[in-house]
Amino acid sequence: MSALRELLPLLLLLLLLLQASRCHGACVEVESDTEAVANDGFKLGCISCKRRGEVTADATVTWFFKASDETEFTALYKYEHLRGEIMDPRFYDRLEWNGSKDTKDLQDGSIYILNVTHNDTGTYMCMFTRVLKYLNFDFPSNSSKIIDMKVVSRLTRGMASILSEVMMYVSIIGLQFWLVVEMIYCYRKISAAGEEALRESASRKNSRRLP
Repeated sequence: MSALRELLPLLLLLLLLLQASRCHGACVEVESDTEAVANDGFKLGCISCKRRGEVTADATVTWFFKASDETEFTALYKYEHLRGEIMDPRFYDRLEWNGSKDTKDLQDGSIYILNVTHNDTGTYMCMFTRVLKYLNFDFPSNSSKIIDMKVVSRLTRGMASILSEVMMYVSIIGLQFWLVVEMIYCYRKISAAGEEALRESASRKNSRRLP
């Protein structure tokens, strides 16, 4: 019984992990990358999470672009009713929707630029126009994000980015090692308890046979 009690926390942890894998991922507002490489593709990230996740909504995402030598924004791209439209001729055949799929309740409004050029350097603005659908009324809300994108010939990674990636892998490996150690420890406990139970059972049988 003591071995089963020690095994119970591990079983509960595994159950929680299984349940989490079936759930939808939570919305997290992550900042977009800002350094693109010429002639490669680049994702302009734009995530706007609902403050009331349980309320359904309809949203439209509109992107604007201001080149480094321009003073005003021009309409770049619009995604509405599950359809996208490129509005800036400079990006014809070079833009793809990379946000929320198969839903009007948009929270990820990212787009992907194909074949980036140095002329794409500039400021991008992503605007969410959202209508929350409550039981008796609709509530409109707007949010926007600004991204200053720079196009370079070769990608340069900062030391902070490299260290954060290394720490992420170290954490993953450490967690996996801890789980393996816990499983081995619990297995040994259960095995020892089973052997002890067998010895007790054999001892009882022998004692019964004695006159």
